[in-house]
Amino acid sequence: MHDTTALLVELGSVILGLGLIGRFAGRIGLSPIPLYLLAGLAFGEGGLLPLGASEEFTAVGAEIGVILLLLLLGLEYSASELVTSLKTQYPSGAVDFVLNATPGAVAALLLGWGPVGAVALAGVTWISSSGVIAKVLTDLGRLGNRETPVILGVLVIEDLSMAVYLPLLTAMLAGVGLAGGSIALLIALGTVGFVLYLALRHGRLISRAVSSDNPEMLLLVVLGLTVLVAGVAQELQVSAAVGAFLVGIALSGEVAEGARKLLTPLRDLFAAVFFVFFGLSTNPAEIPPVLLPAALLAVVTVLTKIATGWYAARRAGIGSRGRWRAGGTLVARGEFSIVIAGLAVATEPRIGPIATAYVLILVIVGPLTARWTQPVVAKIQAWRGKDVNTGKDVNTSKGGATGKGGSTGKGGAAGKGDSAGDGGGGGEVPAVRPAPTAQEELAPDRL
Repeated sequence: MHDTTALLVELGSVILGLGLIGRFAGRIGLSPIPLYLLAGLAFGEGGLLPLGASEEFTAVGAEIGVILLLLLLGLEYSASELVTSLKTQYPSGAVDFVLNATPGAVAALLLGWGPVGAVALAGVTWISSSGVIAKVLTDLGRLGNRETPVILGVLVIEDLSMAVYLPLLTAMLAGVGLAGGSIALLIALGTVGFVLYLALRHGRLISRAVSSDNPEMLLLVVLGLTVLVAGVAQELQVSAAVGAFLVGIALSGEVAEGARKLLTPLRDLFAAVFFVFFGLSTNPAEIPPVLLPAALLAVVTVLTKIATGWYAARRAGIGSRGRWRAGGTLVARGEFSIVIAGLAVATEPRIGPIATAYVLILVIVGPLTARWTQPVVAKIQAWRGKDVNTGKDVNTSKGGATGKGGSTGKGGAAGKGDSAGDGGGGGEVPAVRPAPTAQEELAPDRL
């Protein structure tokens, strides 16, 4: 079969298959991301039916998918909101680093990988997948939730931290001295700082220059600018995803709204390609030998990420439901973890299979924890007699069930307050709030 013909047949089959998978996932109320990954695993190297002709195109499409995911995420927020988020969320970023990088570093040292392997695996377990989480937030309709800015704040701190982490890791892997590593770090920090400065000081001018009443021209200019900035950022040792996110931050007003409408279908298409490519690039035969240590590491870091999100949302004054949603949403690992493992595999080959198995586990589990962490916790709290919003016992407040002074105490039978308060037994009794339904969970919750 001619190369072009084979490419068209494979690519058409992949896109059609993604559409059918997405429809099936929607019917059963599941995010399609895990199914995309499993499909890629089935048709990748060592899978049931390897796809060769479309591999190069799929790789490029996957890169574009990550870029578009982060661009659309950036379009949701202004530069001032980003700076405010960084100012308020940096303690959460520090907690995130300590809780989630430590398990990876300890595991690498226990496996005998040495300092470089420890730094690399720490990065794999630390960084959540901005691409997966952006897709999950969109699928679950949570972009308007009160906890979403907190989630994005943690993700932005992680992504910007890659501007420091990746140059340092590259220098360690290459055996470069302190001077060489410092130069790479300064270039990366300077690039991020320059783009942030442009977004803050000249965002309106950029939006005005990009603006067009012609949808075609707007699409071409925004997409071209984003891919160009992402490529330059990658060349300067800053993540392409960070570059795309900052372009989204720089655009505002009607330009941002118009770009969102035009680019959303493209984002959905190429994001699906990204998740399939992730599965295609993994050989299933490499996973079973490292599945147990990867699973143990995954269990630990699921708990630490949930704790991170809970802490960050609590600092922002968000209610119990939003805290658990934030924690569950941050679980997924993805593109950055694979990039880190890819850099380190030449120095420590053993990191490749375990990182792949680890990411595959969490990129499948992540959308599930995002959807089910809060409902499961709510049901457990209701079963234990706790209020699902505050987590407090509804029957152990001041005064007990009979109120202060018993049934004839302050307020008498019709006393002040409720059964858990300061009044009598005839007060208004607070009901245990039931766990939210699927419809309530999918609605933009402001709690």
